[in-house]
Amino acid sequence: MRLLSRYVLIEVSKVFLVALASLTLLLLIVGVVREATDQGLGFGQVVLLLPYILPDALRFTVPATVLFAVSTVYGRMAGSNEIVAIKSLGISPMTLVWPTLILTFLLSLCTVWLNDLAVSWGRNGIRRVAIEAVEDIAYGMLRTQRSYSSERFSINVKRVEGKRLIRPTLTFHAHGKQKGMTLIAEDAELSSDPSEGILKIICHNYTVEGGEDLRLRDPDVFEIEFPLLDASRVDRNEEVPSKLPMWVFREKIDKQLVRVEDQKRKMAALAGLQLMTGDFPGLSGEEWAVQNESLKAYTEQLHRLYTEPQRRWANGFSCLCFAMVGIPLAIRQRNADLLTSFFLCFLPILIVYYPFLAFSVDASKQGDLPPISIWSGNVVLAAAGMYLFRYVVRY
Repeated sequence: MRLLSRYVLIEVSKVFLVALASLTLLLLIVGVVREATDQGLGFGQVVLLLPYILPDALRFTVPATVLFAVSTVYGRMAGSNEIVAIKSLGISPMTLVWPTLILTFLLSLCTVWLNDLAVSWGRNGIRRVAIEAVEDIAYGMLRTQRSYSSERFSINVKRVEGKRLIRPTLTFHAHGKQKGMTLIAEDAELSSDPSEGILKIICHNYTVEGGEDLRLRDPDVFEIEFPLLDASRVDRNEEVPSKLPMWVFREKIDKQLVRVEDQKRKMAALAGLQLMTGDFPGLSGEEWAVQNESLKAYTEQLHRLYTEPQRRWANGFSCLCFAMVGIPLAIRQRNADLLTSFFLCFLPILIVYYPFLAFSVDASKQGDLPPISIWSGNVVLAAAGMYLFRYVVRY
């Protein structure tokens, strides 16, 4: 028995590791090339991004390669009558199945961890690299697209010569007390200092259209500084539940519950005051529309906080559910061709699992379904897998 279990584990592991390495490498190349093209990244920044992109790629490739490995190995074994030979010896086919199910259970736990690692360590690392490389990214986009924009400013140039921006037009957006203005210069240069977190824009022979509070060093030079975060193109919204690590969800949910209850008490107090003072028109006034929108926003955020941990766990355990469906389907099909076996196993998952997942996630975020409903696709696959295993064992 141990010999058979070891044989299956070795075969599944070999196919899984080769497929995982190939598919992950492909996704990394596609993702990095696209990011480098969009952001104008240099080779140094691309190398720095690779370790941070890896967890994000693995959380998608691990479930797919698990299905590919089990459908390939068990399809080949069934096609070469190895399953029939084992049955003829009085050995249950489940002897060949349990080791793989245990392996995929452990891989499911790893995938849950990868989901969390990708949004905490991975995305924070990508964000840090992008912020520190603002100068290189800006020059890259200015060379290729002749423009670069961030939340605080935008630049359009005629061309770039080395580090000189020829005939740049800089538009500084209004921010706080600082008014917006447009500056046209003969040439300009960008200079960043990651240690201080500052990006400098130095312009020569410039004219200004609009804006009054300018800081001039001399009549021909204009210099302005921005924090690297403000000068970058990274997403500044870090409170989105999909970007939070798992360990902060309990704290965030508790705080959001307090916000919802406070808003409800505030609305109840306002309604009571208007009823006591006879301000009946105020009960349907614009102020109530604002209050209702605030309550709706707080409630939606709470639903998203409840949904996200369940989504990560359900996505992680798709590895086990894919194996529970892929193994019996591959054995029943008895097709030794690896691509045919894989696509025949993937088709019911594509038709059933992903629509269930998409619908339940959207409904949970809106509060129409409880967050536990996200597991519905996993439950359907697991139930179908257990039903198919009966036929594998019996016939």
